[in-house]
Amino acid sequence: MADSRSPKLSFAFVKNVTHGGGKGFDKYYDQHGLILRVRPSGNKHWVWRGTVRGRRRDLGLGSFPYITLADAREMALEYRRLARAGKDPSAVHAPAGSDKPEAKSNAPTFRQAAAEVIDLHRPTWRNGKSAAQWEASLRDYAYPVLGDMRVDEIGSGDVLRALRPIWNTKRETAQRTRQRISAVMKAAIAAGHRLDNPAGEALAAALPKGGQKQRHQRALPHGEVAAAVDTVRRSNALEATKFAFEFLVLTAARSGEVRLMTWDEVDLDREVWTVPAERMKAGREHRVPLSGRAAAVLGEALEIRENALVFPSATGRRMSDNTLSKLLRELGVDAVPHGFRSSFRDWCGESGQPRELAEAALAHTIRNKAEAAYARTDLLERRREMMEAWSSYLSGSG
Repeated sequence: MADSRSPKLSFAFVKNVTHGGGKGFDKYYDQHGLILRVRPSGNKHWVWRGTVRGRRRDLGLGSFPYITLADAREMALEYRRLARAGKDPSAVHAPAGSDKPEAKSNAPTFRQAAAEVIDLHRPTWRNGKSAAQWEASLRDYAYPVLGDMRVDEIGSGDVLRALRPIWNTKRETAQRTRQRISAVMKAAIAAGHRLDNPAGEALAAALPKGGQKQRHQRALPHGEVAAAVDTVRRSNALEATKFAFEFLVLTAARSGEVRLMTWDEVDLDREVWTVPAERMKAGREHRVPLSGRAAAVLGEALEIRENALVFPSATGRRMSDNTLSKLLRELGVDAVPHGFRSSFRDWCGESGQPRELAEAALAHTIRNKAEAAYARTDLLERRREMMEAWSSYLSGSG
């Protein structure tokens, strides 16, 4: 990014300068805090940078050529005078010399803007947990500092003050909170309330990279999975719970996909389980080929069928998301249900299973766009062979 601090720009320079080809804005500095920003698209915008009531602020002045260099300088000088007098320049809607009165900014507070963003995204979230998590993290960590500030007042220093207390002690929570603050700021940019994102790259560069290590889901080495399955089978747990756990391991599925499974999703004749899109993390329907043992587990579950649920709770309702985790803890199995997906993936790698089959079995989204464009099939029958091999490995016959 260009960052030329030449004291004065010229009309010819402003007219002819182009973007240098790097990421983000190119910036060229003038006087009184005036900055010319050149976007990768070639568009040119004027920004005033100064300190307002103890905080650094970047305020947009308009685009070139609609706002000339002379006009931008006049506005920048006026903004500097107002800031030095303890006033907020963002309340001024006209350059110096205009007979228009001062007017308050119509930008919402951060709390109001966040509520609008949550309401906008709520219909796209698969369940109420996402909205609740957004609201909780912003309430606990963002609102105490940012909540009553207008979105056009917030600087990177303010976001830093909100995140600093938890950055090294609750890194994952802090990162998610920063992402949510950033989303609110991007919405403010889209609404025309500001030009930059104070929770963006500049803030990321200021925050420590080390600190708390990422915590992975507890998982067993794949060589210990069969023993865990046997331990659960011999336990005094509810039959449906034991069936659910073994089926989860055999299919390498997520806990929620198994716990909420219904009989109309199962085709025992074709030995295929089809998980509907609304229960998949990627939001796409997922077909799971059933190994002989997985189909046998469903056959045993069918014999004690109570209702539409394949693995109901003791009350006949949906199994709680804590049921399997609690069972493993009580039995001394040092893993969480999700960790058995990791065990399966490690087995795939060490047994020479093709990567594309392993990733398809786990229903992982292909991030490489070129690779994704060619992935026109779910490789069902090839995956069936792999899942049969996994089942044989667990039974000791493979």
